[in-house]
Order: sequence, then structure tokens, then C-alpha cells
Amino acid sequence: MAHMAGCGEENGGVSSPIAGKKPAMHEDVAGENGVSNGDYGVMGSPGPASPNPDCAGLDPANAVGQDTTSGIPRKTSIIKDSTRQRRERKKTVSFSSMPADRKISGVSDCIAAMVEGCELRKVRSNARVYHRYFMLDSDMRAIRWEPSKKESGKARMDISAIREVRTGRNTDVFRSPVVHEQVSEDCAFSVIHGEAYETLDLVASSADVAHLWVTGLRYLVSHGKHAVDMIESRRHELRSSWLAELFTSAVADGNGHHTDGSSDCGGDDDDGDGHQGDERLSVATAVELIRGVNPGVKPARAELKFKEFHKAREKAGGAGGRGGVTREEFEEAFHDLCTRPEIYFLLVQFSNNKEYLDVRDLARFLEAEQGVAQVSEADSLQVILRYEPSREGRLAGCLSLDGFTAYLTSPECHVFDPEHRHVCQDMTQPLSHYYINASHNTYLIEDQFRGPADVSGYIRALKMGCRSVELDVWDGPENEPVVHTGHTLTSQVAFRSVVDVINRYAFVASEFPLILCVENHCSPRQQKVMEQHLRRVLGGALHTDLPNAEQGYLPSPAELRGRILLKGRKLGPDCPGPEGDVTDEDEGAEMSQRANGGLAEAEPAGPRRFRLSRELSDLVSLCQSVAFRDFPTALRTQRFWEFCSFNEALAGRLAAERPGEFVDYNKRFLARVYPSPMRIDSSNLNPQDFWKCGCQIVAMNYQTPGLMMDLNEGWFRQNGNCGFVLRPAIMREEVSPQLLHLKIQWTRQPKDSIRPGVSPQLLHLKIISGLNFPKPKGSGAKGEVVDPYVTVEIHGIPADCAERRTRTVTQNGDNPVFDESFEFQLVLPELALVRFVVLDDDFIGDDFIGQYTIPFECMQPGFRHIPLQSLTGDALPHAWLFVHVAITNRRGGGKPHKRGLSVRKARRGRDYACLRTLPIRAVDDVFKSSAQPLRDATDLRENMQNALVPFKELCGLPAVSNLKQCVLSLASRLRGADGAPLLLFQLSGMYPALEPQGPLPEMLRKVVTSYDMVIQTSQALVENADAVCERILQAQRTAMEFHENLQELAVREGLKGRKVTRTVESFTWNITILKGQADLLKRAKSEVQENLKQIQFAALTCNLCKGGAAGVAGDRTPPRRSLEAIPERQVAEGEGPKRVGK
Repeated sequence: MAHMAGCGEENGGVSSPIAGKKPAMHEDVAGENGVSNGDYGVMGSPGPASPNPDCAGLDPANAVGQDTTSGIPRKTSIIKDSTRQRRERKKTVSFSSMPADRKISGVSDCIAAMVEGCELRKVRSNARVYHRYFMLDSDMRAIRWEPSKKESGKARMDISAIREVRTGRNTDVFRSPVVHEQVSEDCAFSVIHGEAYETLDLVASSADVAHLWVTGLRYLVSHGKHAVDMIESRRHELRSSWLAELFTSAVADGNGHHTDGSSDCGGDDDDGDGHQGDERLSVATAVELIRGVNPGVKPARAELKFKEFHKAREKAGGAGGRGGVTREEFEEAFHDLCTRPEIYFLLVQFSNNKEYLDVRDLARFLEAEQGVAQVSEADSLQVILRYEPSREGRLAGCLSLDGFTAYLTSPECHVFDPEHRHVCQDMTQPLSHYYINASHNTYLIEDQFRGPADVSGYIRALKMGCRSVELDVWDGPENEPVVHTGHTLTSQVAFRSVVDVINRYAFVASEFPLILCVENHCSPRQQKVMEQHLRRVLGGALHTDLPNAEQGYLPSPAELRGRILLKGRKLGPDCPGPEGDVTDEDEGAEMSQRANGGLAEAEPAGPRRFRLSRELSDLVSLCQSVAFRDFPTALRTQRFWEFCSFNEALAGRLAAERPGEFVDYNKRFLARVYPSPMRIDSSNLNPQDFWKCGCQIVAMNYQTPGLMMDLNEGWFRQNGNCGFVLRPAIMREEVSPQLLHLKIQWTRQPKDSIRPGVSPQLLHLKIISGLNFPKPKGSGAKGEVVDPYVTVEIHGIPADCAERRTRTVTQNGDNPVFDESFEFQLVLPELALVRFVVLDDDFIGDDFIGQYTIPFECMQPGFRHIPLQSLTGDALPHAWLFVHVAITNRRGGGKPHKRGLSVRKARRGRDYACLRTLPIRAVDDVFKSSAQPLRDATDLRENMQNALVPFKELCGLPAVSNLKQCVLSLASRLRGADGAPLLLFQLSGMYPALEPQGPLPEMLRKVVTSYDMVIQTSQALVENADAVCERILQAQRTAMEFHENLQELAVREGLKGRKVTRTVESFTWNITILKGQADLLKRAKSEVQENLKQIQFAALTCNLCKGGAAGVAGDRTPPRRSLEAIPERQVAEGEGPKRVGK
């Protein structure tokens, strides 16, 4: 069989693959230059002819197949088919995306493009790259490439010789050190062929072209030369029947007309297609019918499509004068306007090369990609019944392209994990252990100095889940207190009206406690009026019980459910009278001084004192305002119900200079940070700057949209938008490292500085495409043209902050395809937010189109749609981003360029967790006793992880893949030519074995060996993890017995000053190491148990098993994802949950 010569030098252009910036598409590339042969080069060392393109990876000047001077195709070694009509080849063979006039929505489109041919880069094992023009023979029996000095019959590959078509950089050639970092994951694919499983490694000019070839080749391998005939006979059968029903129904409803020979429209009855008296719809009805199915289609775009058909009819024979839209035109318009190629390629990938997904295909997709556990065929059928639009598809249990698109754009495939739609965190911790959604000067709806005040500010904040609102109360006319900012020109609103609104909306969005931060500037007389309004309106919801000093911590949000807490000054026990002097809280005084030209560095005079009434004082219980002095004084004298407010400048200075003390302070006490008085324009501070130090209440100017409010709103979504988010354990535990040398930027091993003993997590993101991007508001220079690109921002501690962007897709806001992948490493994922921003590329300034911000912990893996929001946080109608999300917890050791994403490290070079030596012998001996268990824990985890790397490589999948995907990928290779299985999984034991059913080729023998190593290391981990973990935890418990008296022991050992401090720090470090390593081992055991379940389920799905399905080790059933709609900011007006005492 003449499939392909695997060796021998080739002439023609050779260059480096992608590295660097993308060149612009100049006209001479697409026109006069044509294509030429260049000199070859070595990968990574581009020659003068290689301009280092971007991910497209093609050198426009290095294309092949034509003479540069004449533009005439050169002679090649291709044997032309005598039946094949000779045609002139297009001059340009390099493009960064599919041409605008080529709509790929079926395999026949892919086959046609392959027959036409295009340039691909062929990568050899010696890292050389050859630019070759690849094409499919017209008889679809082989692919050929030119130019080549090989014999004419050898520069080809028979389709029958292809064993597998593999996407991505998943062969040894692509994993080589030089090639891997220079080739785009999305543009690379490999053709595995021959009995020896040789590889033809190719790089396409774009991800679109790669998808085109992969889809076409897989179809041909599955169905042979009859593929197109079979596909054409069934092409879009489900879609056509459904659209015919829609069209006929619209005509029957009186929205169309039937043309005949007496029609007023005139013209011949025969429209050229042989249809006599065909039914038609008006253009307006046809447009509305399409938009009823796909509301994102712009009416003008649909109307233009029908006008094109109208003009084509006129040119074809004068039939255009009849008007109306025929059924064929309606179907073609729908095909052009509503088909998303990226989803079609995805459907084909998971449908075993069919035009639809059956119940088994869909079950595999849901389990392997979407993370839904234990999907039965009945579950898949329910999805089909919900989303398949055609009656035939529902009856046959098939999900068509339109049904698959509907499913992927449904709330079930939202990127936000529906488990976080409701309160999902422990709400029984002390109040100081939560971040609390807070508003600053809630009554203002514009700037801080002259802006109007209105109760609508409270309504908006409370409906958005805010749990801390602010009231600046001053004496008003007619003995009625008013709310406004003192010393400024802001308008006033009656205190009574504010309290009424708070009473109505306090618990509409959340049932958990609401804090009223009251700045009281009233006279004692009007303070009594305030007290009367508060008691009369809020009644029993107002929490006035005195704290229990013996408890040591504030009550929990669960205990305070439905209660309103007043924050303010309180009279001390040494003041028995009806009134007393207290210091004034006046955050607006300094702002007024700034606004009126005061010195920037001027400090306000000493605190003003005022008279506080006993009645109002008694309403303050758990949130008593006190002034902050310094951390030592606070930790020594402050009581847990006392509450400090920090100016942004002071809080920023403390966070920068004393982060560890700030974190420790916030473990027991509430801290509120409010914006600097310099922010007269109501701009917002960055809440992340203070969340990372544990500050619970960061007050935001809700009236000012932008990045900071996006972060705040996105952050508080993660716990049912209830206004409370549990802080990371490292900020709550009594003994935790002073993590937060947070000023560090990226270092080699930030985990050693921030989270000792805990590996960072990796976020793998692929930005696939967009849908229905609107024109940016206020930009009229480019008309309706949108040139979008996407930025992905990571907001968290400085070591995690990062930003990446895609290329710009020109003049396409309807369905731009980006197909670009990014990777982010997160040291403290609990504090990380991921923000997707879509911008319009412009010469003057990039215009904002939309954004979406989500906590990292809330991201669902798999193929997901992201709903875009406007600058003000409102949903943009039908505007989406389509992405793929994968999350892993390790890189695999070593530098990523050594072997793709993974390196199997030898045991000698393994990094073990290091404990610090303590000068207190008794304590140090305890930590030394844990040294061997720590090594054992690392070996168990690393051995298991390192065994997975070669197995995934042999399966042809990247490191982010799971074992279910690996088995599904292997399924076709595990069967012989006659369909009989060569290998079967034995599922009767706890650990599935892979048993040969006869002689195996070399490749499958390697697979069996690698799989056996995975099972051996997994078994060792499962059987030994508990004992090793217990030894580590026992050392931790024993060491903690010394914790309370640690400083006293240090003094006994003769330690003083800084040495005592270092001893305490080393003790904390070691305790954290022990806890972190124990947690990692527990998670590794859970991961192994999940891996074993995935193998079992995949073997059953592929019918590659023998023996009964025994219970998998640990018999742990993972929680099944609930796939429900995620409302963004929709809160019904009216009463919320029932409150206490009202």
C-alpha cells in the first residue's frame, strides 16, 4: 500500500512555525506575489524568508506551488486524475481565518475545501518545517501534497492507511522542546497512519482550517469514498424537516401567499427550480420567523440576505418581481445566518462522524466534557427532548446541530456553577469570618460633593445583595432628621423615608443580617426622633441584645438571620445619665476640606465630641464604633463587638506595611474600609487590595460602574448573592502563615512564600468564539462595523494577577471565531476573580463592548457560554462568549517546554516539603518525626501523577484531559479491523485491569504497560494514603499542644527579641506544611477514586468490558451537577423572607 514515505529529504520551503506577531494581510500577498519555494530552516531558527507569523503559522512569502514572476503553477510530482478538470489555483494560500464567503456547516463543505486544497506546514522529527500544498484527490481515496522530490506515488497518503486523526500538539514531534512552544495548540493536528502508527504532523494557517481538515479526514476514515454521497443524501435532514414545518405553519397562519399564473406579481409560473405556484412568505415575516428561533440575528442582516436572493432571481429569469420568500430561500438564509461552524466541528467530534448526536454520543459528551456524573441514556434523551427543535429528531432520540446549539447556549451550559446560585457556604461561622457586601454613602446617586440624594440608592443596593448601607444623619427642619453628606452641597432626603425603604427592601435579596452604618450628627432632641422611627418601623427586626462577653466571637449570620444591626457610637457603662459625650464620626468633613481647596496633606483637627442620647445608644449592640489606634493596642484592649472604620489611605498603608498583623486582627474583629475623601467624583477603590488582608467590609460607591464594581458584584455572586462570602481558611485559622507578603510579584516558587506545601492550580482557557456583539455605545466613526477582541484578566493577590488577549477579528461582531488558548497559574485561587472583557479594536481608543466577572471557584469546566454585561452591569441581549474551561492542580514538575505541559521527574530530583528547624528541642523533635511521612505522601502523589503523563500521551491527549476522555479516545484503537476487541477492561475487581484478547501491535503493548503503571500507583495511593495522612496529622496535633506556651518555652531556652519572633514564624510555617500536605494527600486519594470510576464508566459506555461492574475503591459517588438557569441581577420586588419579631 502506497500511503506515505516516512523519510527522505524534501525540497521546498521550510521555516519556523509560529513565534511572534502576526503580519498584516497585504494585498501583494493575496495578489501579485503568488507562491514560491523558499529555503528550508530549522525549527526555532527562522531564516530571512520567515517573518515569524503568529498562530496562523504561515509565511505569506514562503507559500508553494507557483512561479513568483509568472503566477503560473509549477510542474509537480502529482499525477493528475484524467477525469479531473484542470483549474487555476488561487494565488493566495495563506489566511488567518476562513474566507468570508465560505460557510462551513457540513462535512461536504469540508470535503470541497480539501479537494480545492490549501497550504499546511509539515513538521518533521528533526524540527524542520516544510510548506506544502495539501489537497484531497477528487475520488477521495488519498491526500497529496506538493512540491516534493519524492516519486509521484509517494507524496500521497491513502485514506485507508489512516488510523487516527489527532488534534493539538499530542505527538512526540509536537512535544519536542523546540517545536512545542512555537506551534499553536489550536492550529496543530496529526495524521496517524500505517501499521507502525507513524505520524504526519501538520500546522494549519488557522484553527478554522485545522478543524476543516480534521473533520473531513475523520469522515473519510469512517465512511470511505461514499462519505459525501451518504452525507448529501442526509445532509441537514433534521434541520430541513423542521424548517419546512416552520415555513408551512407560517403560511397556514396567513402570513404568506400562494403564487399562481394569475398572480398580480406577474412573471412566469416556473421560477427556474421547477416549482409551480410555490408558497411564499413576506420578507418581514421570514425575518421575524428567523429571529423567533435566533433572536440575536439582526433584522437588517436578514433583510439584506433576502434582497440578495431577490436580485439573483431577477438575473436568473425575471422571477424576482413576484416578491416574497420561497421555502428554499428561507432555508438557505437560515443556514447562512444561524449556523455556527465552531459548534458544528464540536458536534462532529463527539458524534463519531455523524451529523447528529445520539443518546450515547450525548452521554459521552456530558460526562467527559461537561463534568456531569453518571449520565444514563434516559438522561441524554431528556436533554434531547428539551432542546431538539425537530419532531423527527425527538422521536429518533437525535440531537441535530440546531438542538446542540440550543443546548450549548442554554442555562445548563452557563459558565457559572449553579451550585453557587443558592447559599452554599457554611453560615454558622462568626460574623468576622465573612466578607460583607457594603455600600458607601448609599443615599447618593451621583458625585460626593454636589450630587443628589435619593432613596433609590438604597433600593438599588439592597436589591443587589448589599448587606451594609450607610446613613449620614443631620438635624432637619421641623424636628425631622435628614440624610445627606455634611459640609457639602448634596441634597437631602428624610431619615424617615430612608428607614421605610430599608424596612421594605432589607431582606428582598438576602435573609442574612443587614448592618446600618449610622453617622450620627444630630442634636439629642432629633436623636430621640431617630430612635422612635427606628423602633416603630423596624420593630423586632432591630437587634438590641447585648453581646455575651464570654463567647469571644460575634454571632454567625445564621444566628442573626432576619435581623438589622446598628453600627454607631455607644455610651459606656460609666455614663449613667440620659446623655453623654462621645467622639463624632464625620467622614465627610475631610472631603469637604479637600473640595474647598484644603491642603492635600492636611489632617483634620482633633475629633469633635457631641452629645449622644441614651435611647439611641441602646439600639447599638454588636457593632459599636471605636477609633483605631494600632494593632498591638487593638489586640490587647478591643472587644469582639467593637468595630473600626479605616480610611482607604490608612488601610492601604497598613496592608502594605503590616499585612500579617492586619490579617490576624481581622480574624476576630470587623474592619470597614471606606473610600478616600479625594474621591469626590464617587470613583471606587479596588476591593481586592483589602480583601486579601481579610477586611470584611469594603464600602463601594454603587452609583459608579466600572472595573471595581464589576469585581465587587462578581465576587458576591458566589454564595447565592446573599451578601456574605466565607473568607479563605488561611484567613480564619488560628495558626496560619503570615501569607501575605502580598507585595511580592511573580517569583520562581511563589507557593513557598505564600502557601507553603500547597501546589498552585492551573486554569486552562480557550476562547472559542463570540455571538451577537453589539456596537459600542457612543462610537459612530465606523458605522456598524465591529472589530472585536477578548481580554482575560485575573484579579487576586499580586502573584496571580495576569492579563492575556486574543487576536482581533475584523468586521465581524455577529459570530467572530477566536480559537485561542491561554493558561494561568493561581497560587491563591480562593481570592481570584476571572474577568472577560470584549473590546472593539480602534485606532483612537478601544471601545468597551461587554464584560463578565466570575469568581474562579464558581467556574464550571467544559464547553460554556458566558453572558456579557454592559458597563452598568445589565445583561446585553443575546451577546455571548463561547469558551472551554479546564482546571488542573499541578503542572507535572519541571519546565513546561521540556515535554509539553508535563515532565516526569526522577525521584532523586523530586521536591519534598521542607520543615524549618526550631531552637526548642522538644518541639523540633515532634516536627522531625513527620519528615518520613511527608516524603511518603509526596512519593505517593507524584508517582500517581507521573504515571498518568505517559498514558495520556499514548492516548494522544493533553495533560488537562481526564481518564474518561483517554478511554474514549482509545476505543477505536482497541478494536481490530473486523471490529473484535483487542483489549478489554476487567471490571470485576476494585481496580479495572486491561486484558489482551490476542496478539497486540507494539503501540497497544505500550498502552497496556502504561495503563498497568497507572493502576499500580493508584492502588498504592488508595491503600496507603490514610495511614500516611494520619501520621502527618498526629504530628500536627502533638505540635499544637505547644502552641499556647510557645513564647514561654522560647524564653526558657534563652531566646530573646527577634529570635522569639522567628521561632513563632517557623512553628506556624511547619504547622501549615503539615496541614497542607495532609490535605493534598486526601485530595489525591479522592482524585484516584474518581479516576477509577471514570475508567469503569467509559469502558461500559464503549462496550469494552468483561465481568461485572464491581464497586470502585472507596465507592464514592461524586456530586452531580445541577444545570439550572443562573439569574444575574433579577430580584423580584416585594417582601423577602420572613423576619424575626415583626
